[in-house]
Amino acid sequence: MDLIPAPDRVERAEGFLELGDGFGIEAGPGTEGTARWLRATLGAATGLTLPPKRGDEHDVLHLSVRPGLGEEAYRLVVAPHGVHLQGGSPAGVFRGAQTLRQLLGPDAFRRAPLPGRTWRLPLTEIQDAPRFPWRGLMLDVARHFMPKDGVLRYLDLMAAHKLNVFHFHLTDDQGWRVEIERHPRLTEVGSWRARTKFGHRASPLWEEKPHGGYYTQDDIREIVAYAAERHITVVPEIDVPGHSQAAIAAYPELGNTDVIDTTSLSVWDNWGISPNVLAPTDNTLRFYEGVLEEVLELFPGEFVHIGGDECLKDQWRRSATAQARIKELGVGDEDGLQAWFVRHFDKWLSARGRRLIGWDEILEGGLAEGAAVSSWRGYEGGVTPARAGHDVVMCPEQHVYLDHRQAEGDDEPVPIGYVRTLEDVYRFEPVPAELAEGEAAHVLGTQANLWTEVMEDHARVDYQAFPRLAAFAEVAWSDLPAPGERDFAGFERRMAAHYRRLDALGVGYRPPTGPLPWQRRPGVLGRPIEGSPPNK
Repeated sequence: MDLIPAPDRVERAEGFLELGDGFGIEAGPGTEGTARWLRATLGAATGLTLPPKRGDEHDVLHLSVRPGLGEEAYRLVVAPHGVHLQGGSPAGVFRGAQTLRQLLGPDAFRRAPLPGRTWRLPLTEIQDAPRFPWRGLMLDVARHFMPKDGVLRYLDLMAAHKLNVFHFHLTDDQGWRVEIERHPRLTEVGSWRARTKFGHRASPLWEEKPHGGYYTQDDIREIVAYAAERHITVVPEIDVPGHSQAAIAAYPELGNTDVIDTTSLSVWDNWGISPNVLAPTDNTLRFYEGVLEEVLELFPGEFVHIGGDECLKDQWRRSATAQARIKELGVGDEDGLQAWFVRHFDKWLSARGRRLIGWDEILEGGLAEGAAVSSWRGYEGGVTPARAGHDVVMCPEQHVYLDHRQAEGDDEPVPIGYVRTLEDVYRFEPVPAELAEGEAAHVLGTQANLWTEVMEDHARVDYQAFPRLAAFAEVAWSDLPAPGERDFAGFERRMAAHYRRLDALGVGYRPPTGPLPWQRRPGVLGRPIEGSPPNK
């Protein structure tokens, strides 16, 4: 069967179970949410009402929680007279429902029934469980804003691929995307830029119109609730102390005012790394504590991402205020000052029952005690903290940065970074080989990242994400052999069916034969890197 991600064990029998108008659902305790999702989603696609039915009747989908299976594990049995779906938790039941949808065929991914369709399930038994508890997708909405409906759509796409962590990159130099009531200028000023660079920052092209947008707090509550119904955790990212020019443009006192005139700054309209970083003052700490107080009310999950990456320290080197702070704190140098910044918010979040996670630059100057690390600069940023007993999410840029180009050639739109093909992503191994067994236990999982500098709308995001996100989902979920032993040819055969599911969902993926004419961006400068990426 053409299931993606591949399940642990499948036993196929001869025959099918036909689904008619009388087919219904028995929802046991804890499965009511999955039953609602099935009626709304499969009901729309098939035209079946899927009414409530008793377990002793025929043509029933029995949903139940069986804790002994494991948190997200499930067992799906399609028998001649009905279907049994058991999960180790409500999340496990929901993961099994995604498999059930795939078994019905690509048209089960449509929003309305096609005429003349009949619905049947192959008689089968599937037992399945994920390899990693963290199977993530990071979406950057700061560089190019994605309206709320687009975010909800991506949550549905994540659910269809059994991904369960949505890393929501909400702030950066080029835009602030979340409403903070006590600091209204963050969105009044910080959510809009006057123009946008089209292509890489070396490109001479500009889109000469304002770009922006933000999510109200009610928008965020809706997104978080929508994700929770799909058993997806939302991890917000609020960048400190670098990648903060939009915040400084809104509140100039947050910047290094003894070095530059921060009142002259605007939201950045270019790509790259801005030199304008937060000042290491008590005022800055209190400001961001206020921001995070509202963030914690909106996002109930365990982790809060504070960025911590690419903090250029030239302004701190020239700032008398920053140098006095280094001396006062006894942290030695600018790296120590950044580590102090991170440790402050680590302790602040810990005191409120939350955990800090940041990009692997938070290792510089010493890692905060309870912090977890998103390892993006290769494998080493995960090896070091894991050996020190810190939890790690592996997202090395040379493997799972989906903004990187998918092929050689002039037709590839705005080529960025290394060539990372579908097969390259399928052969990605999240656990660094040099970690011992106890150290490897600190690898929470893995995450694919979508940075949107050169993705101006959802069609470009689709193109960069798919089909590679399907391969990544299998890497994160399935218990695959070593990279060189993986059956990529078999995966490609299963993708033939999966492309039809993506078509039904309206996903503008990159076809295996290359970009379609409207997916190209001729003449727009990128930043391709030649050769094979370093595997370290």
